[in-house]
Amino acid sequence: MSTGIHTGPITVIPSGAAVGAEIRGVDLSRPVGAEAFAQIEAALHEHGAVWFCDQTIDDSQQKAFSLLWGRELDIHPLRKFAKPGHPEVFVLSNILDASGSPVGAVDAAQYWHSDLSYSTHPSRVSILQAIEIPTQDGMPLGETEFASTAAAWDALPADMQHRLLGLKAAHLAQKPKSGGHFVKPLDSDTQSRLQEVVHPLVRTHPFTGRKCLYVNHGFTTHIVGLPPAESDRLLQELFDFIVQPRFMFVHRWAVGNVLVWDNCSTIHQGVGNYKLPQRRLMYRTIVKGGVPF
Repeated sequence: MSTGIHTGPITVIPSGAAVGAEIRGVDLSRPVGAEAFAQIEAALHEHGAVWFCDQTIDDSQQKAFSLLWGRELDIHPLRKFAKPGHPEVFVLSNILDASGSPVGAVDAAQYWHSDLSYSTHPSRVSILQAIEIPTQDGMPLGETEFASTAAAWDALPADMQHRLLGLKAAHLAQKPKSGGHFVKPLDSDTQSRLQEVVHPLVRTHPFTGRKCLYVNHGFTTHIVGLPPAESDRLLQELFDFIVQPRFMFVHRWAVGNVLVWDNCSTIHQGVGNYKLPQRRLMYRTIVKGGVPF
């Protein structure tokens, strides 16, 4: 393994959609220097999600790259899917072990969400590495869809923006929904880490200053202070508005992809269009962020 710091030229290739850019010229198996990281970080802030192709990194290298984005890596509440010896690395997979139990979280979060929005310090960024990708007829399956909450905010009519400013919304990991990690019975230790939290409905990005809609179908339960029916109507209106095609990007995976996304300016979901014997194996780290404001 090379120990030299990456110093080569970096190229950013935008997806052309509201979210997404490929970054070329970076080998994540080598330490990323400050100048290179500044370019990567700027690209993420502009595009909401960035990815690197043809990477081969181990758990320690993934964690080292992740720690460039913040001082602390979060451990997912479902700790049974953490990698042995690397609790910060969360396994997403439909593969079964010898006993027939899944080796990772099977559903790959197939509902719109922002990672750990149900915590007091939601994730700043998430980093997902593709180890195995399901395919059919040579085409990759198991895409990840993104929508820009920043672009959605910018596109709202001024009267709606005025209505939303100052409102707060509650987030809960076990919000009733289909296909969620948390709808199954949970042990008391896991349950103790999943209490309801309240965040601003319109969040200011801590690095860019952009306004972002901070609600998501997976974990946002209600708007504080509104009657339930009015809260439900407004949330559904916002959910539907954010995921319009003009705000979306679909990432089609390849083995060796490492994808980084911003959990303030985007929401995302996995696409469940595969099943065994089509295997999917991904390793994810999440970087702890600040308190939304």
